[in-house]
Amino acid sequence: MPHTLETQAGPALSPLAGKPAPKEMLIDVARLEREYFERKPDVSDRNQLVAFGTSGHRGSSLHGAFNEAHILAITQAICEYRRGQGIDGPLYMGKDTHALSVPAQRTALEVLAANGVETIIRKTTASPQRP
Repeated sequence: MPHTLETQAGPALSPLAGKPAPKEMLIDVARLEREYFERKPDVSDRNQLVAFGTSGHRGSSLHGAFNEAHILAITQAICEYRRGQGIDGPLYMGKDTHALSVPAQRTALEVLAANGVETIIRKTTASPQRP
């Protein structure tokens, strides 16, 4: 008996597909980094509290929702948890491909080193690029 495969129409293809992004869509990476280091979260604003998504901390430094204070606190909490659980083996750290991956990794490594946590990272000087 022959079988037929019915397909549903998928999402519409963007007219920008396969083309460079227009200038007005590009982010200001220098501003993102500046805000990451300089902006302090307002703890009375729930939008600026640490928030985790399906694969990690989520937010934008431009909105006070992803900044150095968050990474410092998260990493210190990890160190305290490890110490409380008697975990003393190395910590393997990955890195995302977003614009703040390098400064966030640097912040976390400083906290881990201050707590004496041996940390294994990929040896590279370049930030990973999205395809």
